[in-house]
Amino acid sequence: MTFEELLKRATGLVRPGRRALLGIAGSPGAGKTTLAEQLVRALNGDGEPWVAQVPMDGFHLADVELDRLGRRDRKGAPDTFDASGYAALLRRLREEQDEVVYAPGFERTLEQPVAGSIAVPRTVRLVVTEGNYLLVPDGGWARVRPQLDEVWFCELDEEERVRRLVARHERFGKDHEAARAWVLGTDQRNADLIATTRDRADLVVPATLAPFPAAARPADLRPR
Repeated sequence: MTFEELLKRATGLVRPGRRALLGIAGSPGAGKTTLAEQLVRALNGDGEPWVAQVPMDGFHLADVELDRLGRRDRKGAPDTFDASGYAALLRRLREEQDEVVYAPGFERTLEQPVAGSIAVPRTVRLVVTEGNYLLVPDGGWARVRPQLDEVWFCELDEEERVRRLVARHERFGKDHEAARAWVLGTDQRNADLIATTRDRADLVVPATLAPFPAAARPADLRPR
């Protein structure tokens, strides 16, 4: 498998007159967002953007709601997201009834969702959405998979995944011990659940797969 093959596979999801949605799932710290960003950047190239990135993380419940529900100490677990709202957004993106669909993003510095921060115009033909629970078959998450043309599972060596995740938590304010405790506790419970959904993916992608140099990229990968 090469990065160029991933680009061609993603492009091949788009059909005339029909927007496609590609999901990227995987455990916390596995490299989902990095892969999504690389795909979107390479596919759009220097031309008019036709691919958009819409993260699942925009559907985190706000801290004030997590406090009300008593769930803030396990933020990131499946029931700390608005899964039904996420599925509804994906359906709206697929149906293409609006000139522009505004999606929420997620601000990692604040650790909070930001409403209406991602614009997806009608000219976008492929939406790449990444998140932990795209393949979970229960509750509101069960409504997500039917909206996606394919879901790829991003996988990384467990030791390296934990190392990266601890570093991320430290980068956003936790001390080392607190970061490790969170990663080996809350994050690991979530990772164990996500691992059980791996077999439901259409493709397993190693997170170490590097994009090819910009100079070697095809001039324009957009579907004709």
